[in-house]
Amino acid sequence: MDEIALTCLGARAEPYAAFPTLVFRLRVTEPSTAGVHAVLLRCQIRVEPHLRRYGPAEAELLGDLFGDPSRWGDTLKPLHFATVSATVPAFRGVTEVDLHVPCSYDLEVAAGKYFAALEDGEIPLILLFGGTVFARAGNGFSVTQIPWHQEARHRLPVGVWRELMDRYFPDSGWLRLNRGTLRALRRLKTERALATWDEAVELLLEESRR
Repeated sequence: MDEIALTCLGARAEPYAAFPTLVFRLRVTEPSTAGVHAVLLRCQIRVEPHLRRYGPAEAELLGDLFGDPSRWGDTLKPLHFATVSATVPAFRGVTEVDLHVPCSYDLEVAAGKYFAALEDGEIPLILLFGGTVFARAGNGFSVTQIPWHQEARHRLPVGVWRELMDRYFPDSGWLRLNRGTLRALRRLKTERALATWDEAVELLLEESRR
């Protein structure tokens, strides 16, 4: 059979998932007239940070990922964002399908650090496809692999990412601390009679600036 082709039409924040989820809308085209039984689709999504510009505040926050901006010609390498799967049901010619991508707000994950540092603009993504195509052929069906060169690009608005995170973590973020650090922070919070963890961290930041 002829190769199927995949295109990314856009992405949106899923408002009703149990955890933060981006939904990418894909168009799948099968050029033959035989039709497709099903496609078992795999997709790896990467960030291509070298394909956009950064403001001074963004560059400062991205320092721990890419180093000093003077070195970015060598250090702005693609970042892994997600690897997901989907099943495309039977179709003939052209169909569209949603690709659900669970997202993390973990600031220890490289992609999470990158997204959190951006103020506006777009996030350049590349979607690399693989998987298996089950197609009609004569009185039976054929099984072929999606070729390695099948890919699509999408520029995700930073506003969509912020909308997603604000739905699930309004005006907040997540840091993972070891138990010893948490115990010390709790002692500080108790000793200073602080009401919240935010107040404890703000106090430490204020004292470090002094």
